[in-house]
Amino acid sequence: MAVLRGVGQIGGGWLFPGQRGGRLSGMSMTMLLRRMNIDTTVHGFRSAFRDWAAESTAYPHEVCEMALAHTIGNKAEAAYRRGDLFEKRRRLMQDWAAFCRDGQASQQFVTPIRIQVA
Repeated sequence: MAVLRGVGQIGGGWLFPGQRGGRLSGMSMTMLLRRMNIDTTVHGFRSAFRDWAAESTAYPHEVCEMALAHTIGNKAEAAYRRGDLFEKRRRLMQDWAAFCRDGQASQQFVTPIRIQVA
């Protein structure tokens, strides 16, 4: 939170400002991965999140898609969707962070995939 509070002072409002000010280039993460010799893509991170959310949690499809900022293809559905599902997306991202950190997520929205043997 301290980092986020200081963003306005160091990045002109951008969480990760570019070297010349303003926002980062769309290629910044791609180039970082390339320099680190990591054989993955930026889209691969998004895909990994979506697979995890669909296969390992019970979060609704709409929450997961909104977390990825995907557009709604159905015009009727798009016309009626007014909310941002912020609190649900926040809980989803907290579970994703826990999963990335230690392979665990809150049990409230997670579907178990293994039977625990006593």
